This record gives sequence, structure tokens and C-alpha cells, in this order.
Amino acid sequence: MANEPIQVLMNQAKIVKLSRPADTIVVGNPAIADASVQDASTIVLTGKGFGVTNLVILDRDGHPIVDEQIVVSRHFANSVRVYRRSEVQTLSCTPFCESSFKNDAERLSEAEMQATQ
Repeated sequence: MANEPIQVLMNQAKIVKLSRPADTIVVGNPAIADASVQDASTIVLTGKGFGVTNLVILDRDGHPIVDEQIVVSRHFANSVRVYRRSEVQTLSCTPFCESSFKNDAERLSEAEMQATQ
């Protein structure tokens, strides 16, 4: 049975505690997630763009501590999407609806989706 991926919300941080000290940290696609070292056994993951990537953390001897998928998604509980033909606008409604922030990865992804339609 495969492990569940690490879920991270866009523009949010998540703490990952390690079983032993880390020496090397690799994020497959840094446009989707970023990993920073808090201390030798604590990593902070930050969702930068929605999508799936992977996280590999090795100890000093090169043995894997973590080899997991990271899924970065938006938090939709307080948002509304407005569709106007091929244009999509996401509004954040907390408590009043206003345009939500989109980073470069989101804008590029939406542009690619519209180009294929």
C-alpha cells in the first residue's frame, strides 16, 4: 500500500518532522513547492503553485529519510470561481468577495489551459 501524499495548501506552510537529521533536500519542481530547513530534523514546506511534485530528503550517508509526493492545492472553502466564456476569475470571500492572489505558476497554468481549449 502506497503512502498518502503530503497535502499542502497554496501559499501556506506545513511542518514536516523527520525521524533523523537531514543532509540533502530535493524538491522535484520548485515552482510547485519549496522546502526550507528549520533545524536538522524539521523541514518547512510551502505551497507555491498548484500541482504535484515530489520531496526527497537524504541523511548524511545518502540514505532516504523521506521520498514522498507533495500535492499543492487551493483552499476552496471560502472562494468562488466565475466563468465568463474562456476566462476564469477566482474570488476569495472572507468575508467579502474580492479577486484572489495568483502567483506566476497559476497564471501560466490557466493560460496553458485556455490555449488548449
